[in-house]
Amino acid sequence: MKKSMKFVLLALVVLAAAALVIGCGGKSDSASTEGDTTTGKTTLTIGMGGPLTQGDVAFGQGAQRAVQLAVEDANKLPEVTELGIEFKTLDGDDQSEAEKGVTAANSFVSDRSLVGVVGHFNSTVSIAASKVYNENNVTAISYGSTNPDLTKQGFKTIFRTCATDDYQGPTGADDAIKLGFKKVAIIDDSSPYGQGLVAEFEKKFKELGGEVTSKQSTQQKQNDFTAVVTKIKSERPDFVYFGGTYAADTGAGALLTKQLKEGGVSVPVMGGDGLYAADYISEAGEASEGDLATCPGMPVELLPQGQAFADAYKAKFPGKDIAAFDAYAYDAAQALIKAVVKVAQENGADKVTSPAGKEAIQAAVAASSFDGVTGPIAFDENGDNTNRVITLYKVVDGAWVAQEL
Repeated sequence: MKKSMKFVLLALVVLAAAALVIGCGGKSDSASTEGDTTTGKTTLTIGMGGPLTQGDVAFGQGAQRAVQLAVEDANKLPEVTELGIEFKTLDGDDQSEAEKGVTAANSFVSDRSLVGVVGHFNSTVSIAASKVYNENNVTAISYGSTNPDLTKQGFKTIFRTCATDDYQGPTGADDAIKLGFKKVAIIDDSSPYGQGLVAEFEKKFKELGGEVTSKQSTQQKQNDFTAVVTKIKSERPDFVYFGGTYAADTGAGALLTKQLKEGGVSVPVMGGDGLYAADYISEAGEASEGDLATCPGMPVELLPQGQAFADAYKAKFPGKDIAAFDAYAYDAAQALIKAVVKVAQENGADKVTSPAGKEAIQAAVAASSFDGVTGPIAFDENGDNTNRVITLYKVVDGAWVAQEL
């Protein structure tokens, strides 16, 4: 009898404690924001997905810094303070690999304070991760994935701030003709980005009267291009067009150009935004001199808000150069932040991450219209930025320099 009474008393204590927890701060299934008990603010999380430790890290690490800067800037805004909101970032290292991108996406969507994701960089990663975001009704804005297929999947949650390869490829072809190039050897790195870019380039180049001497595909992380070099050397093209990324553990574009030049192919290598990184020059060395790359947008210093962004970036991250897609990441974060503020003002900060709140964020991003660092930000029916400027750059004295043709 005494043992039974002790058991009953213990059960009552446990039930009372549980009731106390629920009454003082337990969350129902519909609640999803996190309250900071020390500041009384509602903490909302922006995920940042990109290659941070492996892969095209120059683009991932730069974007990480840009998103951090955007969040810190947002937390100083009067409207954010008045709403009792505090934004924070959550990083997801996808290492330029689709599988790791999906893992990062799953981690993001499990965070109950998440309001959206800035990511990813590589097209193959963004396409894989987009399915996770769509299934969980989470808004994601890519800052660097240029393959058109990303936004042709019919997902209403997926956007991007950069221009696409169906603009970049033809622009590169047009620039090549203007430079006097007539014959090209084409290589892609077997990625969706590389294959999509060269397809658009080749079509336009041929339309303009250019000749393709050969087409070859290399593999991700390839480190020996002897056969490629031998074939291209015998063809004597005016230039080599490479669709792929620069890093040794992705498309290996820097290593490719180095081996081409060492093997006697002394013509320029041209590519897209996947080559437009300071690391391409440092890894390829003198072999990169004279090489060319197209990249969405204009040089930051020529943009209306570019100098202010550059000054703030350098003050926050001394010694760090602004990478090609940092401003696009900043603008992607801005689009999310502006959407969240709008939803919070209309429905309350505590409703932002509810199912209805997620729908409202998506709608607010789709209706975006503001002047970003990269220029006007607005999205078409597919989620693509309507600002589609492409700039050609050339390696001159060991640095990328914008070209006027």
